[in-house]
Amino acid sequence: MDGILTDVTVGIKRGSDELSGTILSSSNSTMSSVVVTANGNDSKKFKGDDKMIGAPSRVLHIRKLPSEVMETEVIALGLPFGKVTNILMLKGKNQAFLEMASEEAAITMVNYYTAVTPHLRNQPIYIQYSNHKELKTDNALNQRAQAVLQAVTAVQTASTPLTGTTVSESAVTPAQSPVLRVIIDNMYYPVTLDVLYQIFSKFGPVLKIITFTKNNQFQALLQYSDPMNAQQAKLALDGQNIYNACCTLRIDFSKLVNLNVKYNNDKSRDYTRPDLPSGDGQSSMDPAIAAAFAKESSLLGTPAGMMSGPYSGGSGFPTSISFAQTAGVYGDVQRVKILYNKKDSALVQMTDVNQAQLAMSHLNGQKMYGKIIRVTLSKHQTVQLPREGLDDQGLTKDFTNSPLHRFKKPGSKNFQNIFPPSATLHLSNIPPLITEDNLKILFTNTGGKVKGFKFFQRDHKMALLQMCSVEEAIQALIDLHNYDLGENHHLRVSFSKSTI
Repeated sequence: MDGILTDVTVGIKRGSDELSGTILSSSNSTMSSVVVTANGNDSKKFKGDDKMIGAPSRVLHIRKLPSEVMETEVIALGLPFGKVTNILMLKGKNQAFLEMASEEAAITMVNYYTAVTPHLRNQPIYIQYSNHKELKTDNALNQRAQAVLQAVTAVQTASTPLTGTTVSESAVTPAQSPVLRVIIDNMYYPVTLDVLYQIFSKFGPVLKIITFTKNNQFQALLQYSDPMNAQQAKLALDGQNIYNACCTLRIDFSKLVNLNVKYNNDKSRDYTRPDLPSGDGQSSMDPAIAAAFAKESSLLGTPAGMMSGPYSGGSGFPTSISFAQTAGVYGDVQRVKILYNKKDSALVQMTDVNQAQLAMSHLNGQKMYGKIIRVTLSKHQTVQLPREGLDDQGLTKDFTNSPLHRFKKPGSKNFQNIFPPSATLHLSNIPPLITEDNLKILFTNTGGKVKGFKFFQRDHKMALLQMCSVEEAIQALIDLHNYDLGENHHLRVSFSKSTI
């Protein structure tokens, strides 16, 4: 799936950058081994790895690394293919050498990554065979990388924790359970069971997955066939982002050692039992687990959030656009249905349940059209469009292809700027000829009063504008988000955490 786990997905490309290092000793066979320092800033250069070498080697040369990359991330590249026996980080050159236990493991790794777009922390990297057959490092200068590698080795061999290192106890303690508990933080984009399987299966066979929601957080229990695979996945993925700047993985070992999956559906899967029924929407967990999460699991699979409450103002009731604009700050609204016998209420279908819950948590209790908004999760899975030829008086609107959508692009900066309703609005996409007075007049015409205004110092395409109340700001956002300012500029309006 494109765009998934851009922080740790890697592949192979060829390049021509040189490796800089100091040769401290030589071997009897030319270039059969190399001893280099770890800072990568030495003055003497050699061109051993500046081009693709045809002969496979268990030492791999990795280049164009992000400057902030960690040793564990580089080591994690090799873990699915076998034991990693050595690592050399050349941070001054944004390069690294990774030595596998066998040439076969290195070949398997290179062959695999040949077909995968190379990225690490959302930046392309380049992997090739080194012409060095063995990697000997100056451990004193490469101490941190060696300590991390020793921790991984301790786990791989199920040995006792090593002494004399600065690695945390959790990193060196052998895994006790093959089951991981995964929590998704900053979940501004949907994470499905299939996405989790794609990510975690790189570290070993995934047998079972159960997903659920607890304390308004999307979580999963994931079982490997071997505790070692679970340890490797935790080491490589804990703290990584599935999508750019959002959907952060928080991983711990579960106290459970086996998951009892009853149904194969979009909430749970037993990959060893393809014969299991779908369950027709019933709970995916066994009774013991379901009892612990009964309240939260009842929210799953409900992408339609229901807004209800008495309203007054303007035409008497809010319109479909009102609902779409308000909820659209927290997700892409697909459909809106204003209730026929209760026109101050509507069903608002979001793209997924996480967006619906985000909208509910931020909008419930706010004021719109002079009345309090009440937002709950609906029992309906979708908003049905009226049958062809049936006039529903325009109460149902389809916003599937609406220009109001803010979150269509994975990794969009909009995911990083989701805030509760506030009196201060963030404006963007302002054309050069629009002045402060133009914008103040425009927002005053929404029925409120502009209390403050400030263009961004370096970019007059953006500004902060403060209304006198949160309710006035909500109304201004409803009226003016995507407003045509001319010159093919449609104003973007969102809530800001700042004040003027």
